Amino acid sequence: MSIFLSAGSRIVVQGMTGSEGQRHTGRMLASGSTIVGGVNARKAGSTVGFDGSELPVFGTVKEAVEATGADVSVVFVPPAFTKDAVLEAVDTSVGLVVVITEGVPVHDTAAFVAAAQAAGSTRIVGPNCPGVITPDESNAGIIPADIAGKGRVGLVSKSGTLTYQLMYELRDIGFSTAVGIGGDPIIGTTHIDCLAAFQDDPETDAIIMVGEIGGDAEERAADYIEANLTKPVVAYVAGFTAPEGKTMGHAGAIVSGTSGTAEAKKQALEAVGVQVGKTPSETAQLLRAAVEAP
Repeated sequence: MSIFLSAGSRIVVQGMTGSEGQRHTGRMLASGSTIVGGVNARKAGSTVGFDGSELPVFGTVKEAVEATGADVSVVFVPPAFTKDAVLEAVDTSVGLVVVITEGVPVHDTAAFVAAAQAAGSTRIVGPNCPGVITPDESNAGIIPADIAGKGRVGLVSKSGTLTYQLMYELRDIGFSTAVGIGGDPIIGTTHIDCLAAFQDDPETDAIIMVGEIGGDAEERAADYIEANLTKPVVAYVAGFTAPEGKTMGHAGAIVSGTSGTAEAKKQALEAVGVQVGKTPSETAQLLRAAVEAP
């Protein structure tokens, strides 16, 4: 079992004919994902070759779903067109839409996240995220598939690169699913959404949560963990060394006074029993100890 993505997932790639879409479609295929086609209205009816196989390009998401039974979409569409692409997938009731695109205007994200919530049939991950991977089963996005295999650790992270680092450091233990949720001010899937899913997943024994400075998502996650989780959770918060008054990294990394600082988030998590590592490597060691504890 896994959360959000499994070996049975059938993936369509919106923007597959673009350079990034084509490159990462090839990588997803190589990792064992079932990619059933792409979507580009201007190239409908054509095909794209990947190592001897030809994937069809459809004019709309609806056509792709009707022809292939796709239930996941990965979006590699330029920021100006991302809103329409995601809304098209939502209107077609695609179960999971992974939005890789960065630089999506916040009001566009607000519109498609609200549409998905109102429809109730689509989960959005992202935007500005590395995607979702269930090792040895399916990979929807840009997470390297060869850095970790199957295991019993769940990972939810705002940061793409820290997702990769922690997966690599714990590659001998392995992961049930890793979800890169993105670091924009508005995102479709939150820490809490993933924590709830991992809590309910019988194949996940422990959880790593990676946050970063800005906003109050980690503080809200701490409250949720205290009230709802029974599985061990360890965390890392990026940004302890961020200079005061500077805008750092993700668009959501905005700090006002002491609100949103790494130290405030660390204190909130530790107050509910979550161990917080000072570095990604220390966080991996804490997770290892939690898994190996009797």
